[in-house]
Amino acid sequence: MTRGRLLVLSGPSGVGKSTVVKRLREANSPLWLSVSTTTREPREGEIHGLHYEFVDPEAFTAMVEAGRFLEWADFAGAQYGTPAQPVLDQLETGKSVLLEIDLVGARQVRANYPEALLVFLAPPSWEELERRLVHRGTESLAARQERLRVARAELAAQAEFDQTLINSSVDEVVDALVSLGAALPG
Repeated sequence: MTRGRLLVLSGPSGVGKSTVVKRLREANSPLWLSVSTTTREPREGEIHGLHYEFVDPEAFTAMVEAGRFLEWADFAGAQYGTPAQPVLDQLETGKSVLLEIDLVGARQVRANYPEALLVFLAPPSWEELERRLVHRGTESLAARQERLRVARAELAAQAEFDQTLINSSVDEVVDALVSLGAALPG
């Protein structure tokens, strides 16, 4: 059996990563969507086990110490990580896997799993990214300013990725990701 392809979707906060993943879920995508673990509080409408595995900081630390994450990072005052075993199990069955993670996590995956395909999701413009962050209304002004500061560094790292997709159409991004997942790992 052919091993599945590991796709890593990364990009700045507000670029639409969660919207793309939501659309992939709704479309019953052939990609297996990894569920990250986080120490942050759930946002309105987020469901434990579907959007994230929500854990306390002590449980997260125990998972790090046990080597249970493919990657993990601190971001915006919380910790996020990708449980390794479910991802590896899916790849072994021939299913392609999509991870939605930040730049630090993408770099860890590149170091630990070099055959992964790193996909950068870019905004159509900086102004559009700012508009999206303000419009979603999930953070305080200070948190939004921090996310924009981090976004500048993330945009500067775009060249580290294998592929860039501009998120001016969620459906086009979804189609592109499904096509990348269907391609044989190189």
